[in-house]
Amino acid sequence: MKRTIWATLSIFTTITLFSFTASLLLARGATADGAPDQGFSVKEYSDFHDVLEPLQHEALPNNDFKRIRSKAGLLWALGQEILKLGVPKGVEGKTSEDFKEGLKKFDEALSKFKTDAGNGTDNELKASYSAVHDSFEVLAAMLPGK
Repeated sequence: MKRTIWATLSIFTTITLFSFTASLLLARGATADGAPDQGFSVKEYSDFHDVLEPLQHEALPNNDFKRIRSKAGLLWALGQEILKLGVPKGVEGKTSEDFKEGLKKFDEALSKFKTDAGNGTDNELKASYSAVHDSFEVLAAMLPGK
């Protein structure tokens, strides 16, 4: 029974993360030469992503928690800029309400991450970093196009 629940949860998580990533890639578009455009329509999101991406694709898979901790202050500061910005121009209607809720979750995840980066275990840091990443991806997917 436990194995079935964990397998179902694992599949659900994988599908959810794949969906967020696909949405994000579609929202970004491509440059004139056909390469993916790594920027966002909002500078604060591009700045945050520039720090987040190598941690997600290099440090986290290698359990390099020292590297994640070393970038925690910068990631937190850039996250504060996103929170200060609030709902970006161009986000309207129901999406605006969803965005506000996403910002709350991002704020909570960022606060937990800051705490865990300072004195949490590696497992706590991994979980809180992943929550920051996932909540950022949700927000980024709702950004207006360039």
